[in-house]
Amino acid sequence: MIEKTYNVLFICTGNSARSILAEGLLNEMGRGRFKAYSAGSHPKGVVHPLTLQTLAAHRMATEGYRSKSWEEFAQPGAPVMDFVFTVCDQAAGEVCPVWPGQPVSAHWGLPDPAAVQGNEEAQERAFRAAFVTMKRRIELMLALPLDKLDRLAIQQQVRAIGAPAQEVA
Repeated sequence: MIEKTYNVLFICTGNSARSILAEGLLNEMGRGRFKAYSAGSHPKGVVHPLTLQTLAAHRMATEGYRSKSWEEFAQPGAPVMDFVFTVCDQAAGEVCPVWPGQPVSAHWGLPDPAAVQGNEEAQERAFRAAFVTMKRRIELMLALPLDKLDRLAIQQQVRAIGAPAQEVA
Protein backbone atom coordinates (compact mmCIF):
# COMPACT_ATOMS: atom_id res chain seq x y z
CA MET A 1 0.00 0.00 0.00
CA ILE A 2 1.32 3.42 -0.98
CA GLU A 3 1.15 5.92 1.85
CA LYS A 4 -0.24 9.37 1.07
CA THR A 5 2.20 12.28 0.97
CA TYR A 6 0.70 15.31 2.71
CA ASN A 7 1.47 18.80 1.37
CA VAL A 8 2.00 21.40 4.08
CA LEU A 9 2.33 25.18 3.72
CA PHE A 10 3.89 27.28 6.49
CA ILE A 11 2.95 30.95 6.25
CA CYS A 12 4.55 33.97 7.83
CA THR A 13 4.61 37.61 6.90
CA GLY A 14 8.17 37.93 5.59
CA ASN A 15 8.97 34.28 4.75
CA SER A 16 12.57 34.75 5.83
CA ALA A 17 12.89 32.92 9.16
CA ARG A 18 10.12 30.98 10.99
CA SER A 19 8.31 29.59 7.96
CA ILE A 20 11.61 28.60 6.30
CA LEU A 21 12.74 26.83 9.50
CA ALA A 22 9.43 24.94 9.58
CA GLU A 23 9.71 24.00 5.89
CA GLY A 24 13.22 22.63 6.42
CA LEU A 25 12.32 20.75 9.56
CA LEU A 26 9.23 19.06 8.16
CA ASN A 27 10.94 18.11 4.91
CA GLU A 28 13.77 16.55 6.91
CA MET A 29 11.69 14.86 9.61
CA GLY A 30 8.67 13.91 7.52
CA ARG A 31 10.46 12.46 4.53
CA GLY A 32 8.11 10.45 2.40
CA ARG A 33 5.01 11.34 4.42
CA PHE A 34 5.13 15.13 4.08
CA LYS A 35 6.25 17.72 1.54
CA ALA A 36 6.61 21.15 3.14
CA TYR A 37 6.56 24.56 1.54
CA SER A 38 6.73 28.08 2.94
CA ALA A 39 5.50 31.49 1.84
CA GLY A 40 4.80 34.97 3.10
CA SER A 41 1.98 37.47 2.87
CA HIS A 42 4.59 40.21 2.33
CA PRO A 43 7.81 38.30 1.54
CA LYS A 44 11.09 40.06 2.26
CA GLY A 45 12.60 38.56 -0.90
CA VAL A 46 15.58 37.09 0.93
CA VAL A 47 16.06 34.32 3.50
CA HIS A 48 17.60 35.58 6.74
CA PRO A 49 21.23 34.36 6.97
CA LEU A 50 20.70 33.05 10.53
CA THR A 51 17.86 30.86 9.25
CA LEU A 52 20.28 29.03 6.98
CA GLN A 53 22.98 29.01 9.67
CA THR A 54 20.52 27.42 12.13
CA LEU A 55 19.53 24.73 9.63
CA ALA A 56 23.20 24.03 8.84
CA ALA A 57 24.04 23.78 12.56
CA HIS A 58 21.51 20.92 12.76
CA ARG A 59 22.95 19.21 9.65
CA MET A 60 19.95 20.09 7.53
CA ALA A 61 19.83 21.16 3.89
CA THR A 62 20.30 24.87 3.25
CA GLU A 63 19.87 24.87 -0.53
CA GLY A 64 16.81 25.92 -2.51
CA TYR A 65 15.09 28.15 0.03
CA ARG A 66 13.68 31.46 -1.15
CA SER A 67 11.37 34.09 0.23
CA LYS A 68 8.16 33.99 -1.84
CA SER A 69 4.56 35.12 -1.83
CA TRP A 70 1.71 32.93 -0.69
CA GLU A 71 0.02 33.85 -3.98
CA GLU A 72 2.26 31.25 -5.67
CA PHE A 73 0.32 28.54 -3.85
CA ALA A 74 -3.11 29.94 -4.73
CA GLN A 75 -2.40 29.77 -8.50
CA PRO A 76 -3.69 27.07 -10.84
CA GLY A 77 -1.20 24.22 -11.02
CA ALA A 78 0.20 24.84 -7.53
CA PRO A 79 0.41 21.86 -5.18
CA VAL A 80 -2.87 21.27 -3.35
CA MET A 81 -2.26 21.69 0.37
CA ASP A 82 -3.48 19.27 3.02
CA PHE A 83 -2.36 21.56 5.86
CA VAL A 84 -1.74 25.31 6.15
CA PHE A 85 -0.06 26.67 9.28
CA THR A 86 0.48 30.31 10.15
CA VAL A 87 3.61 30.74 12.25
CA CYS A 88 3.32 34.45 13.05
CA ASP A 89 0.49 36.42 14.60
CA GLN A 90 0.37 39.02 11.84
CA ALA A 91 -0.15 36.42 9.08
CA ALA A 92 -2.77 34.66 11.23
CA GLY A 93 -4.83 37.84 11.28
CA GLU A 94 -4.58 38.55 7.56
CA VAL A 95 -7.07 37.47 4.95
CA CYS A 96 -5.44 34.48 3.28
CA PRO A 97 -6.04 33.37 -0.27
CA VAL A 98 -8.60 30.62 -0.76
CA TRP A 99 -6.66 27.38 -0.74
CA PRO A 100 -7.94 24.68 -3.10
CA GLY A 101 -8.95 21.45 -1.35
CA GLN A 102 -9.93 23.07 1.97
CA PRO A 103 -6.75 22.20 3.88
CA VAL A 104 -6.69 21.71 7.63
CA SER A 105 -5.35 24.90 9.16
CA ALA A 106 -3.91 25.98 12.48
CA HIS A 107 -1.94 28.80 14.04
CA TRP A 108 1.48 27.79 15.37
CA GLY A 109 2.69 31.27 16.30
CA LEU A 110 6.28 31.90 17.33
CA PRO A 111 8.18 35.06 18.24
CA ASP A 112 10.09 36.38 15.22
CA PRO A 113 13.78 35.58 15.72
CA ALA A 114 14.66 38.00 12.92
CA ALA A 115 13.19 40.85 14.98
CA VAL A 116 15.49 40.26 17.95
CA GLN A 117 17.74 43.22 18.66
CA GLY A 118 21.07 42.84 20.32
CA ASN A 119 24.35 41.13 19.74
CA GLU A 120 24.95 38.13 17.50
CA GLU A 121 24.68 35.69 20.42
CA ALA A 122 21.20 36.98 21.34
CA GLN A 123 20.07 36.70 17.73
CA GLU A 124 21.46 33.16 17.39
CA ARG A 125 19.73 32.18 20.65
CA ALA A 126 16.41 33.46 19.25
CA PHE A 127 16.81 31.38 16.09
CA ARG A 128 17.71 28.28 18.12
CA ALA A 129 14.64 28.79 20.32
CA ALA A 130 12.38 29.10 17.26
CA PHE A 131 13.98 25.98 15.75
CA VAL A 132 13.52 23.91 18.95
CA THR A 133 9.90 24.97 19.42
CA MET A 134 9.01 24.25 15.80
CA LYS A 135 10.85 20.92 15.91
CA ARG A 136 8.79 19.85 18.94
CA ARG A 137 5.55 20.84 17.23
CA ILE A 138 6.48 18.90 14.12
CA GLU A 139 7.39 15.86 16.24
CA LEU A 140 3.92 16.00 17.78
CA MET A 141 2.30 16.30 14.36
CA LEU A 142 4.32 13.39 12.97
CA ALA A 143 3.12 11.25 15.89
CA LEU A 144 -0.54 11.75 14.93
CA PRO A 145 -2.20 8.69 13.33
CA LEU A 146 -3.49 10.80 10.41
CA ASP A 147 -4.80 7.77 8.52
CA LYS A 148 -7.00 6.86 11.50
CA LEU A 149 -8.41 10.30 12.35
CA ASP A 150 -11.26 12.15 10.70
CA ARG A 151 -10.83 15.72 9.48
CA LEU A 152 -12.33 17.30 12.61
CA ALA A 153 -10.08 15.29 14.93
CA ILE A 154 -7.02 16.19 12.87
CA GLN A 155 -8.05 19.87 12.96
CA GLN A 156 -8.40 19.75 16.75
CA GLN A 157 -5.07 17.98 17.21
CA VAL A 158 -2.99 20.31 15.02
CA ARG A 159 -4.55 23.37 16.66
CA ALA A 160 -3.72 21.96 20.09
CA ILE A 161 -0.10 21.49 19.02
CA GLY A 162 0.27 25.23 18.49
CA ALA A 163 -1.51 26.18 21.71
CA PRO A 164 0.64 27.85 24.41
CA ALA A 165 0.44 24.79 26.70
CA GLN A 166 2.55 22.90 24.13
CA GLU A 167 5.48 25.33 24.33
CA VAL A 168 8.92 23.94 25.06
CA ALA A 169 10.43 25.33 28.26
